[in-house]
Amino acid sequence: MIFLVLGASILIAGVTIIQYKDEAKAYQKDKLKRKEASIRASINYEIKYTTYPVNTKYIPLIFKEKIYELQNIHGTEINIYDLDGKLLKSSKATFFRDSLSTKMPAEALKGLKSSQSNRFVQYHFGGEGEDYQSSYSYITDQYFKPLAILNLPKIEDDGFVDTQLKSFLSILAQVYIVMIVAAILLSYFLSKYITSSLKAVSEKIHATRLDRKNKKIKLKDASEEIRSLVKAYNSMIDELEESAVKLARSEREQAWREMAKQVAHEIKNPLTPMRLSVQSFERRFDPEDPDSKEKLREYSSTLIQQIDTMSSIASAFSNFAKMPAQQNEELNVPKIVKLGLDIFNEPYIYFETEAEEILAKFDRTQLIRVVTNLVKNAIQASEEKENPKIEVKVKTDEKDVIILVKDNGHGISEENKPKIFEPKFTTKSSGMGLGLGIIKTIIEAYQGSINFTSEEGEGTTFIVKFPKIIKP
Repeated sequence: MIFLVLGASILIAGVTIIQYKDEAKAYQKDKLKRKEASIRASINYEIKYTTYPVNTKYIPLIFKEKIYELQNIHGTEINIYDLDGKLLKSSKATFFRDSLSTKMPAEALKGLKSSQSNRFVQYHFGGEGEDYQSSYSYITDQYFKPLAILNLPKIEDDGFVDTQLKSFLSILAQVYIVMIVAAILLSYFLSKYITSSLKAVSEKIHATRLDRKNKKIKLKDASEEIRSLVKAYNSMIDELEESAVKLARSEREQAWREMAKQVAHEIKNPLTPMRLSVQSFERRFDPEDPDSKEKLREYSSTLIQQIDTMSSIASAFSNFAKMPAQQNEELNVPKIVKLGLDIFNEPYIYFETEAEEILAKFDRTQLIRVVTNLVKNAIQASEEKENPKIEVKVKTDEKDVIILVKDNGHGISEENKPKIFEPKFTTKSSGMGLGLGIIKTIIEAYQGSINFTSEEGEGTTFIVKFPKIIKP
């Protein structure tokens, strides 16, 4: 809009200047013609009432004094040439007359003779302010016989048209400055009005998420195009919610299928030896055998061991399926971590803390569970090392308590790193791979996080963070 107004301003100003210049040229031409007609009328009057014979020879005598009077009256110089272009009389002062050519310009003489109107205008273009016109026309007697050539040598522009042009352009500039300012303000508010709807749509699109319910856009004053865009967005939100519900249902079903497979697999492991034990006992049991009581005891012991394994499997899945209860006790973290390490007898476990007291809101049992699980994993990862070393450190920063569990075990491969917190993932020959999944669930329940760094063959460091109590 601003460029449109500027373009229109420049175009109109250009057309105006061209128009005024054309009008100035026509004005000067008309002015010269009027002045020439007025001087010719005076000359004709003088010729009509002169006492001298009316011919070319007596022209200088007829206008001997009259030519100066005409110059004063009309404010312009006057030259009179004979029909061959030789100067007869001039109103120019005698001491300036030396600079005046005594011959009429050949171009003007030729142009006058070939002119059908018996009149010729010559334009002179000099430096700045030196442009002028000269006119040549015949002086005739009362019978229209040519007697001489009248020359008005210098009709200057009086600047009237230029003054009018400057005045008009000044007014035009003021008007267009007001229009440009109005255009800027109008375009600003108009663009703000238009983009406000687009901004609302953009913000909603940026806020769209698959994991939560998205609100629809409601706009009252909007153009047809924006309304179409909003309608398309709202329709997309409906479809997205339907897809999210289907996806969530599919993921839940898939998760339960995987969990069912895992449970079935883990239960089958103890069932097989139980079946074999029962079958073997049935074949080989002899009531008369003096060792039958001992064999029955061994058989019972085997069954009880496998039943305990199945019970631990059920407990592990039960614990994973439910969120841990949040007791939100005020705990001294270094003390509780040290308490959790007391169950281990390995001499290569080292404990270190930055401060003796670092307070946080956490469940005592769950915190011990987190520490013992991480240390157990570190022990298992370091079993094949000649000089195993496990370091447990408690640190703090401005907002969080940090627990580091570092080992020098076999590390985690790049392929396994993305899967490390998956519920069913494990690299061990035994176990169900639920430990780290449970730990992650516990820590996130207390607005914390767990991450790790690992280098294959060098070891792994687990980093647990959760908010501490900041004393005033």
